[in-house]
Amino acid sequence: MARKLLALLALVAATLVPAGVPAHAAPFKVLAFYNGTWDAAHIAFVNEANPWLSRAGQENGFTYEATTDWNRLNNLTPAQAQVVVFLDDAPTGSATRAGFQRYMEAGGGFFGFHVSAFTQNANEWSWYHNTFLAKGNFVSNTWGPTTAVLKVETRGHPSTARLPEKFTSAVSEWYSWDRDLRQNSNIQVLASVDPSSFPLGTDPNQQWRSGYYPIMWTNKNFKMVYANFGHNAMDYAANKPLSSTFASATQNTFLIDSLLWLGGGGTPPPQGEWKTAVNRGNGKCVDAKAAGLTNGTVIQQYACNGTTAQNFRAVATTDGYSRLEYRNDPLKVLDVTDVSVADGAGIQLWDYTGGTNQQWRVTTGSDGYSTLTARHSGKCLSAPAGSTDGVQLVQATCTGSAAQSFRLG
Repeated sequence: MARKLLALLALVAATLVPAGVPAHAAPFKVLAFYNGTWDAAHIAFVNEANPWLSRAGQENGFTYEATTDWNRLNNLTPAQAQVVVFLDDAPTGSATRAGFQRYMEAGGGFFGFHVSAFTQNANEWSWYHNTFLAKGNFVSNTWGPTTAVLKVETRGHPSTARLPEKFTSAVSEWYSWDRDLRQNSNIQVLASVDPSSFPLGTDPNQQWRSGYYPIMWTNKNFKMVYANFGHNAMDYAANKPLSSTFASATQNTFLIDSLLWLGGGGTPPPQGEWKTAVNRGNGKCVDAKAAGLTNGTVIQQYACNGTTAQNFRAVATTDGYSRLEYRNDPLKVLDVTDVSVADGAGIQLWDYTGGTNQQWRVTTGSDGYSTLTARHSGKCLSAPAGSTDGVQLVQATCTGSAAQSFRLG
């Protein structure tokens, strides 16, 4: 009887894990605080961050709540929310500041964006600015907002485990500080501005031309990550955002993996095996043209040759769909060009942004062959007629034909 009861409890627990999340990943809660009342660029960031993080939670096994009630920090405990996020702001009242310090010292997790570290009077809240974030006062910023090439300095941290040596960030305004984080033994710099970025900024009077600028870091005495991005480029006159903080798939990977670590999920969940996809109709493999690595690389049919340009893996998103990652650059996936819903729309590689045109339902029949159905259009991955190498794969109305049937292995 005891074994039956334990088995039943295990079955119930398994059903509580969101779709697409590995069963071993423990769900956790992220509670974000914001004001969204100052500077149109910061407001634009908050307006896109809340839905993006909510969707990321659905795909990665955490719940997400955003609030403007900073007083909830007064008595917050890690049992109530495992991770606190500051969206371009920080608490100002003495009770909320004291509550946040207690929360962090009790083992809570923290992710701070951009303005959450800004101050020109660090001693006003010395624990936060000088001890916790450890960067002291704001010194300067770049202008206008631009991307930056970032150099990953710490590869062994869970937040950076899947990052390349260097990557291009999304657009942001960048801050510098009066304390050198490299001199603080409690601080672990995760990424900094690579010298190839200089001059950084478009205004000659607000450019960085040399120097050392940390962008992401953690304090080893706390479960925390700070990232100096979160300011969109803006047409202020028209109140129109000109960029997105979530435009860099690599930066998004850092953000998700940071939240997973902070929330107790540990390192990112293991992914599926790399596989080839052989078309039933012509025996050709799904292939990235010339082993390309850039956005827009054509996905074609080509004679199977055992190279990594023909290796892909399915990584669950939500509702039974998956993104199909490319082995030579796992941040790129199979993508239907221009989010088209038309028959004949070409398939390409593109940075994964969470688009429904980048998600596929893999359905495997009893014969071992699979169809791949695009989430946004309901159309199937298809090999055009003939067996010529180099022909681009397309989406087409699902017919059950051999041209839409692939053996994955």
